[in-house]
Amino acid sequence: MDHPRKIQQKNPKYEYWRWRVFSVTWLAYAGFYLTRKSFAVAKIGLRDDPSVGMTDTQMGYIDAAYMIAYALGNFIWGVLGDRVGTRRVVLLGMLGSIITGFAMGVSRLVLLFGVLMFVQGLCQSTGWAPLSKNIANWFAQKERGVIMGWWSTNYAIGGAIAAPFAGICGEYLAPLMQRITGSSDAGPLSYLWQDWRFAFFGPAVALLLIWLAFLFLQKNRPADVELPPIEAYHGEIQTVLVQGARAEDEIEGSWETILNVLKNRNVLFLSLLYSLLKPTRYLILFWGPMYINERLGTGMALSGALSVLFEITGALAILVAGYASDKLFQSRRMPYSAVCLFLLSVTLFVFDPIVSSSRSALALGLLLCALGFLLYGPEALISATAPLDFGTKKGASTASGLVNALGSLTTVMIVLGAAWIKERWSWNVLFSILACATLAATLLLLPKWNIVPPIACPSKKSPPCH
Repeated sequence: MDHPRKIQQKNPKYEYWRWRVFSVTWLAYAGFYLTRKSFAVAKIGLRDDPSVGMTDTQMGYIDAAYMIAYALGNFIWGVLGDRVGTRRVVLLGMLGSIITGFAMGVSRLVLLFGVLMFVQGLCQSTGWAPLSKNIANWFAQKERGVIMGWWSTNYAIGGAIAAPFAGICGEYLAPLMQRITGSSDAGPLSYLWQDWRFAFFGPAVALLLIWLAFLFLQKNRPADVELPPIEAYHGEIQTVLVQGARAEDEIEGSWETILNVLKNRNVLFLSLLYSLLKPTRYLILFWGPMYINERLGTGMALSGALSVLFEITGALAILVAGYASDKLFQSRRMPYSAVCLFLLSVTLFVFDPIVSSSRSALALGLLLCALGFLLYGPEALISATAPLDFGTKKGASTASGLVNALGSLTTVMIVLGAAWIKERWSWNVLFSILACATLAATLLLLPKWNIVPPIACPSKKSPPCH
């Protein structure tokens, strides 16, 4: 078997471009969270604004509009990421997200918020799958657990920064702008200086700066800068979608390769798992500041700041999961995930009873840290690393898009029903539903403990592998 030649010394040009692409794609996806979390923080001000008159139930419908669009978009943009490349898809989506963020900041109609959040969902869904493919093009499978562990901290750290940033913009920028402009409360544009509107304006401006960085610094693949494929550089045999296939027979961006990804059993299994996990994270993202406000009576800025404990601990968890899956479990992603998810289900069952009885910021903070650590690690392995393994770099965007699309569909049901469930019953019932879903995911994982992707036959001269 003619294995690819392993390069003994690092190529400085290759290493420079690898880490340049890593950095700018990390920043790009973290940046998407700036405009994604604006509405979650702005809810606190919107609920108290009589000129808008938005109820908790209507907020739930608006969140659901976002998630429906996000689910559809993940599937569409995932396929297009493989067909036309990361660069075009992400630049278009990020610019659309910036424009939509400004539009939400000037909106006064509940219906318009729903329409704009749907558009925001389509724009936000351009990020994950194409950017994941970008990483797959520059980093080899045997290093991907660790690399994706570091890279996937983007959504934990991005979310952790986005919530307090939006809260600070909302609580402090509005009065500052009033003093700078000398605007009167009775002026025709005085409504623009309401605090919650700056939870949209500030993040949109910050994301614009990141869009410019991505425009000038990103490249889709090594060939774009006259470098060899990552397998040649790392001396690694390519993985394939279909057992017994040759790597050269799976053409990147072809409809045949995309269809093989969509019907791959392991990719579909990952989609099922993620559909049981993703609702928990989005409940905290969309309703965390509101939950903290109701349980502790904190304001917009402090509620947003406390909610980021979930994501800060999640960033650490993603790193631990990446190293554990590569170093302890030989690039198997499921063992670590199964252990964490069982403990997560227990934590979800006891979360609200402890917080509601203690009314303690310390208890809430510790439990949020536990949720973040136990959820983000397996979620990153299942939604980020494993789809790149089983979808291969040629179908990485489609695989990541499919996994996230199906995960988003179940999240729609939770965000749509979250306000109704907590008003009709309680927050505890909502957390218990999530705990049951997580326990189901744990049981599904156990039979798949040792699955790994198949490797390709090395040459056209070789017969098909069996």
